[in-house]
Amino acid sequence: MTWQTFAFLIVASGAFGYSGYRFSILYKLMKHHQGKAFRLNNLPARIQTVIINILGQQAVLKKRAAGIMHTTIFWGFILISLGTVEQFISTLYAPANFEFIGQNLYSLLVKVQDFFTVAILVAIAYACYRRFVIRPEGLGKSRDANIVLTFTGALMVAILFMNAFHILGQQPWYASAMIFSEPLSRWIANLNASQETYASLGTFFKWVHMLIVLGFSMYIPSSKHLHIVAAGPNTFMRTLSREKGMKKINFEEEGIEQFGTGKVTDLSWKDVLDYYSCTECGRCQDLCPAYNTQKPLSPKALILDLKENMYRNKQAILAADYASVTHVIDEHVTEDVIWACTSCRACEIACPVFIEHTDKIYDIRRSLVMMEGRLPAEAQTVMKNMENNFSPWAFSPSDRANWAEGMNIPTMAEDSNVEVLLWVGCAGSYDDRNKKVLRSFSSLLRKAGVKFSILGTEEQCTGDAARRIGNEYLFQTLAQANIDTLNRYRVKQIVTACPHCFNTLKNEYKDFGGTYEVFHHSQYLARLIQEGKIKPTKAWDETITFHDSCYLGRWNNIYDQPRSVLQSLPAARVVEMKNHHDASMCCGAGGGRMWMEEKIGQKINVARTEQALETKAGIVASSCPFCMTMLTDGVKGKDMQEKVRVLDIAELLDQSV
Repeated sequence: MTWQTFAFLIVASGAFGYSGYRFSILYKLMKHHQGKAFRLNNLPARIQTVIINILGQQAVLKKRAAGIMHTTIFWGFILISLGTVEQFISTLYAPANFEFIGQNLYSLLVKVQDFFTVAILVAIAYACYRRFVIRPEGLGKSRDANIVLTFTGALMVAILFMNAFHILGQQPWYASAMIFSEPLSRWIANLNASQETYASLGTFFKWVHMLIVLGFSMYIPSSKHLHIVAAGPNTFMRTLSREKGMKKINFEEEGIEQFGTGKVTDLSWKDVLDYYSCTECGRCQDLCPAYNTQKPLSPKALILDLKENMYRNKQAILAADYASVTHVIDEHVTEDVIWACTSCRACEIACPVFIEHTDKIYDIRRSLVMMEGRLPAEAQTVMKNMENNFSPWAFSPSDRANWAEGMNIPTMAEDSNVEVLLWVGCAGSYDDRNKKVLRSFSSLLRKAGVKFSILGTEEQCTGDAARRIGNEYLFQTLAQANIDTLNRYRVKQIVTACPHCFNTLKNEYKDFGGTYEVFHHSQYLARLIQEGKIKPTKAWDETITFHDSCYLGRWNNIYDQPRSVLQSLPAARVVEMKNHHDASMCCGAGGGRMWMEEKIGQKINVARTEQALETKAGIVASSCPFCMTMLTDGVKGKDMQEKVRVLDIAELLDQSV
């Protein structure tokens, strides 16, 4: 055994032993979390998403420049790691190498590795330029990132010099394949040193190379670059579909003493995997409407603060002493942080490693509301209205069908033999502005010859606001009452003009025995136009900009249909705001925020209205009652109501038919 072999065995054993120990602690912390998480369905789709998003880096490449940088480093490391493994093996047994794959293939491998060594250096240079010169706000300052950039840059330099001195000292047959190291060796040859000196320097840089790799393996478990290990499994375990409902609580299950998340250990092992996967890239923060209007919520900081809370409680968690684990609400994750969320889901859609931020916020709210009774005063009023009036508004349930007076729209009790049930929703029933939208939509259904009915006074609030504020019990009470009514009439198809009702009916009622084919009115209208049942004829000589509802777009991937309705209007000019589709900015009303005052920072609806006004459009089109209310208030707040109108797509289409 040579001294190099012996030394390597000692150093590598220590490094990998320490790294393995740290990883075992991380695994045990995951294992001690009590929440449930099952994500092993549809294995072919899960394998496909790993191939596309890990190997193909699709999600990372949504940001082109930063994505190319990351992809270069990712693939470069994979290929260069083959060389590192070869160095490790040859240190243990000198004759061992990968040349058995054949001269041509080995020469190609060497060439590719040499190319990526320099490509990674270029990518590191861009990363430093971005971090220290451009300095995107979401990226923030990170000593951890600086250390890793230094590690990586030093490793590439060590590999280049190792190769160059290796060429001079041992003159391998494949030297000409090293497109960068070989020219570097010719430059170094000007030193006119002996072949033995070059060989010794080659060995020195080989050790520098190996020690940096071993040091990096020890550093990974305690750094943000833990994501290079966790991101793959987290992507595999992701929620596969764009559509998703909140997790159901089984109130009848025996032994449950905690509803929601009061301590970090009430979350699941998948939530911990989310912490480990965070790259701290800041893409979630860049699009967060709360953060961008000076609220205390940063989705990135939330994940890091929850992880820090877990680390602070490490000893209690590992000892399964859950009673000693501190509350999830602390000096970092405050109640203001939790209540600032509009549940727009911009953070989740932007995240390149598929972290699910909203689930954690929902679960913390559930504990605050159901276990501790801690919620904003306005939210308490909303809960009381929903309990007494089956609506967030303080109107009598007997007035729910008054919006349809004079239209002769039958109720399901009067005629259930219809093509589709029109789900009106609370806004369409009680809000004067949105009553007009429902009348326009009903008019269009009539003109298209669609036979439909409503539930009338039998309809209750879907419970969306109650669930997202955190009162799961109230939500389930309302949901079960509605499902019983719908199933009694054997309803198959439902159409609604409210994205919040649409999402709840489509994605959440199925967990409680309510499975229906649910359409948003934008989908239904687009289909009626395509089938020729509605033919817009009146010209709209206007510039129109469309605001994407979060619960239509990011929650259900419906972007094209509302735009196709607008594009069908003769003479209309449809323009986009600077933030649209997945990058659209929330109106500020989701997640129960519709009924809560904004007391911190700029109002979200005003910020979004400013983006709409920048387009110089005369009409701001929406497809959501909450968005319409928030944008209308925003236009009034900017004193632009004489120049800019806020209209629903159904109103625009109805006036054109």
